[in-house]
Order: sequence, then structure tokens, then C-alpha cells
Amino acid sequence: MTLRFGTDGVRGVANVDLTPELVVALGRAAARVLGSSRFVIGRDTRASGPLLESALAAGLAAEGAAVERLGVIPTPGVAWASAAEGIAGAMISASHNPAQDNGIKLFAAGGRKLPDEVEERLEAELDRLLHGGPTGGPALGPIGDRPDVRERWCDALVETLEGRRLDGLRVAIDCAHGAASPVAGDVLARLGALVEVVHAEPDGANINEGAGSTHPEMLQRVVVETGAAVGLAFDGDADRVLAVDADGQLVDGDHLIAMCAIDLRDRGRLSDNTVVVTVMTNLGFRLSMAEKGIAVVETQVGDRYVLEAMENGGYSLGGEQSGHVIFRELASTGDGLLTGLQVLDLVQRSGRALADLAGEAMTQLPQVLRNVRTTVRHPDPAGALAAEIKAVEDELGERGRVLVRPSGTEPVVRVMVEAPSAELADAAAARLVAAVERL
Repeated sequence: MTLRFGTDGVRGVANVDLTPELVVALGRAAARVLGSSRFVIGRDTRASGPLLESALAAGLAAEGAAVERLGVIPTPGVAWASAAEGIAGAMISASHNPAQDNGIKLFAAGGRKLPDEVEERLEAELDRLLHGGPTGGPALGPIGDRPDVRERWCDALVETLEGRRLDGLRVAIDCAHGAASPVAGDVLARLGALVEVVHAEPDGANINEGAGSTHPEMLQRVVVETGAAVGLAFDGDADRVLAVDADGQLVDGDHLIAMCAIDLRDRGRLSDNTVVVTVMTNLGFRLSMAEKGIAVVETQVGDRYVLEAMENGGYSLGGEQSGHVIFRELASTGDGLLTGLQVLDLVQRSGRALADLAGEAMTQLPQVLRNVRTTVRHPDPAGALAAEIKAVEDELGERGRVLVRPSGTEPVVRVMVEAPSAELADAAAARLVAAVERL
């Protein structure tokens, strides 16, 4: 067995797909391909985290790299350390996946996710190692702990508000029993927010379980019950966030990006009056940005592709509907806590309710998402699905949008339909799901 990179690193069932032996080999491959003499390693709260951390550290050290363990820390904290110190990094996390899964995300020196060509070189080197390729020489890298990094990263987050504070703002947060648990509440409290924290008691098995950005129902209730102005729901590794308004309504990544784009434009901080999003972004976002004179650049799904387009064009803001938002002048990757701070700062500065800001930023067209389990990676050898997609697109015309794509992280085909009404979107999605299932 070997490992293959998906949309966001490698993932699998810990100790089944993602075994210590494979991870040791991946560490060796990463040290060889990335060429950094130092690596920082962080992890989320899964029970398998320490095991895989030890294996990855062993592989890196066996190639002579110095390894600095950060312990439990959000993915963007690892990227921050990588950027701040000019060294490579790795995060052990399966993000929003259940506790039995785990994964490894790698960062090149400077805190950037790896481009496709580097991942391909890593896969090739890993294959050589697993099939009897040469092992390392006598050099051994040291392995140590860096308990200071998490606090330094939190200090950097606070500084992004440029001295402004959140005094008196009532906020509820859901840490998904994940990597945000030891940091998010403290950062908000330092800025003067009145914080209600839920799902911040990780036990190794409860990460994302009925909690966080994939299950925000409890947070929605807590926001209403406590009279909070805003709720923030993080995923397991806290690189993304969704918000909840005072009425308990969910505010997704599209709305958060639209709000921040307008605010940055108004403050003269939206580079080239342009925002970068993916093909999954709601059509309502695109229509709203056009009305407001903000250009939209579109990429394939994955925040690393968003960042690549941002860097190529010199743009300052981009992200995904799922809540991965990148403020390029403040971070090298999506950061849920940073995004949450920017949204809270906007609410505090404007004196307006989150619901008002989100509603003014864009009107969302009804969108239906369906995941269809399949073992077919490219599911249209005969063109039958393509014909059905075209038929649906022709019927919707400019009033809607269709996207059918294989997932980069799961064995599913994702079907997305947007239409003027939920009924039309549901019917079109059902047709496309049936077409996928017939393949």
C-alpha cells in the first residue's frame, strides 16, 4: 500500500490506511523532496495523533532533519510557524473527518501548501522507499518540543486587529473538540469579548462528533439562548470557520467572503478590487460582486488553488464556501480563528448586526449538494453523464448552475445544482444523482 495526495494532503483510517510504517516513509520522502533542514509538526486532538506524530518525526529525523513538535495546535498555527521561521511544516489532522481518520498536510518552507508537481515528486519518492529504495545515511536530526509557538501565533492573531478590541461583544464559539479548543476562547477573551465556549473538551475520540462547522446545530441554539451577537463554528483543525447570526441562522463562507470583500474595498485594502473563489461558490455571490464592482477570479476546489491564484494576481482576499478564507497579507493559508476575528472586528466597527451585513453582502441562490458514493474516479466513460449535465444546464440557462466533480478527499462524486427555487434545484440534482448511480 502507498499514499496518494488528495485536495488537502493525505488521509485515511489511522493505523489501517495511515500506518506508522507508511508515515515513517512519508517523513523520509518529505525530508528529501522538500529540502528543509528543519520541520515543525503540529497535530489535532485525535487519539492517533501522538502515534503518527512520532512516526513522522522519526522519518524526518532519520534523514537528518531537525524536528520541532508543537503539540496540539490549529493547522494555520503550523503554517504561521513555517512562514515566520522559513522552515517546512506538517500538520497531523483529518480536518472535519471523524476521529478514526487522520491525515498529514505538508507545508513548504514559508508556510505554503505544496503544488501538484511537488506532491507528485513526493509520491514517487515514497513509492521508491516502500519498494526497497535506498534509506538514509548516518546523519540523525534532533527531535524536540516548541511550546512557545502556539502562544506566539495567538499574539500574532491579536495584532491583526491593529490595536482595536472586541470589548463587550458577546460571542459563542464551537471548537469541535478539536485543535481550536485550547486557544480560541483565550484569544477572544484577551480582546475583551464575552465568550461562551462549547465542544472544547477533547478526549481523543469526540473530535467533530455532532460538533463544529459540520454540525453547528448546538451552537445555533447556544447563540440564541445566550443572546450572543455572533457564533463561530470551527472544524477539527480550525483552518475554516462558519458563523451564526443572533437569530441562530448559519452564515457560510460565501457570505463571510462577500462581507469582508466589501469592507476591504471600502477601506482601500482589496487589491485590484478582486476576490478569488472556487467553482463551488454560489452564483448569488458572483452576481452580488458584479453589482458592487468587485471582480471575481475562479479556481478549482481547494484553498491551495485559491492561494496560488491570489499570489499570481497579487490579490488580498479569497476563499471557499466551506469557510476556508485567506487574507493573504495576514496569513499563508486559511485560518478559521483569523477569519473569525476579522468578522467580529467588522461587526464591532460597523455597529451593525451580522445578519444585516451578510444580507447586504449577497443573496444566496438555492443550492443543493449531493454526495454519491462511487468507486469510479472519473465517472463518465460513455458520455451519458455529460449528456444529462448538458440537458440540465440547458433547462436552467442563466438562471442556474451545475457542477459535478469527484471529491479530492473521499470516494464520492459531488453534485451541486443552483436554481431560482429550491424545488427546481432538488429536481435537477435528483436527475444528476441518478445519472451518476447508473455509471
